[in-house]
Amino acid sequence: MNIFHLDELELARESDGHGYVDFLSSDRLSVGYAIWPAGVSDRQQPHAEDEVYHVVQGRAMIRVAEDETPVRAGSVIYVAAGVEHHFHSIEEELRVVVLWAPPHRRAVGA
Repeated sequence: MNIFHLDELELARESDGHGYVDFLSSDRLSVGYAIWPAGVSDRQQPHAEDEVYHVVQGRAMIRVAEDETPVRAGSVIYVAAGVEHHFHSIEEELRVVVLWAPPHRRAVGA
């Protein structure tokens, strides 16, 4: 068993304040934690892996392909591999747990 506390994870931060860390990986999935400060742009590109986002804090919009919807703490979003998507109109700092399948990359706790 592994237990992680989001407030204890060390995130590598970019100059705009965006942060991300992979913190768990197995043969079938990996888990990361991302933070986007209010007002920044999410620059991610489509991924080769399926993703599930669980918003733990904040408010924003997410665009997945042609669909757009608001997200907030408690929102869970599934994005299939290869589909364009990004968060935007980030009103409050967005903190998101990201599950990847197959694994995105090897992480601490692997």
